[in-house]
Amino acid sequence: METKAVVLLSGGLDSTVNLYSAFKEWGDVLALSFHYGQKAFPQELKAATYFCGELGIPHKLMDLREIFSWDQSSLTQSGKDVPTDSVDIESESASKESAAAVWVSNRNGVFLNIAACVAESLKASFIVPGFNKEEAATFPDNSEDFIDATNRALSFSTANRVEVRCFTQKMDKEKIVQEALKLEIPLAKIWPCYHAGESRCGRCESCQRFERALKKVGVSL
Repeated sequence: METKAVVLLSGGLDSTVNLYSAFKEWGDVLALSFHYGQKAFPQELKAATYFCGELGIPHKLMDLREIFSWDQSSLTQSGKDVPTDSVDIESESASKESAAAVWVSNRNGVFLNIAACVAESLKASFIVPGFNKEEAATFPDNSEDFIDATNRALSFSTANRVEVRCFTQKMDKEKIVQEALKLEIPLAKIWPCYHAGESRCGRCESCQRFERALKKVGVSL
């Protein structure tokens, strides 16, 4: 069967909802996960593997640690702590500081171009990242402008004009949790945390956004 889309899957909330949405939309999809040296990788892989197993979706893991070996993000550098105590997701200025600390050099640009290469090779029409409106305010590579710019570039760089399609682009985290419930995604299996402990830290920015959304929707894990 012909692959219709390549989904970028980290096992977090946004990418998992996009995985299920893409599967519902097209059926024949390939999930692509990356190891770029991130601290959360073991738990991310566990979550991604689980969801692909649940849906019976083929899952490909690619090692990008060499590409990101110069990166200085707290997400990848063992000598740097991921911000926790200074995180305040209700403050725009604090959120921008946190975003700068966890920014990984051109990560989403690299991810989308690799996914586009895989998609073109498989004659797939779409690549599906896990972006959202809420984090686009502090992460420009989550924004609609970024998707539009990438699609313009891909119209030149891929023969079949691979297109970025994101089901959660216009949603905040609360709406994405609601969508996850509609898709019957087991939220307890999602890994949103920047760390790889036995359980979510609950303190990093990603955990805080996830838990705030759960609370707003009235979900307890």
